Amino acid sequence: MTASRDAAPWMVLIGPAAAGKTTLGTRLAAATGRELADVDALGEPYYREVGWSMARLRDRIRAVGRVAAEREWEPARAHAVARVVAEHAGGIVALGAGHGHYTRRAPYERVRDALRPVRHVVLVLPSADPERSVQVLRRRSRATKGTDWVSGDGHDFLREWVHDPGVRALATTVLHTEGATPEESAELLMGMCL
Repeated sequence: MTASRDAAPWMVLIGPAAAGKTTLGTRLAAATGRELADVDALGEPYYREVGWSMARLRDRIRAVGRVAAEREWEPARAHAVARVVAEHAGGIVALGAGHGHYTRRAPYERVRDALRPVRHVVLVLPSADPERSVQVLRRRSRATKGTDWVSGDGHDFLREWVHDPGVRALATTVLHTEGATPEESAELLMGMCL
């Protein structure tokens, strides 16, 4: 059963790593007086509710590799999304890159159902051109996160996230941010959603 719009967050920001979801969410929260909930920051207690933790994820990465471990972790990520969304009515929620992307049907459907009552689910990307988005995000990720998101076996997480049709299907709006400051992007988004 899904919540009503009154019991849902006002906005959920989704998209790949380094897209600017948290930065944009911080500015929107300040401008609108709403609370910002970042699933990356809040997820650990929710992962533990279903037997996962960041330590377990790191152990699984060492045991089976990054790609397989990320796939195993999908139900825990979906659980965290559903819990944070349910607990932040009227707020703004930023989903870390992996929290919007799923390769397995059941976790994806859980997130889709959790987001269904949210009026504004905004996919944040630099550009309408997916390959341009990958280039921009890779440059930002190297500069701010110290990673290019290519795993040791050559799997390109950024490319996977950008090209994921499931993430696009979750979104009610797409915001392209390249060439705009975070303040300009926040102002544009408020104009689209208010």
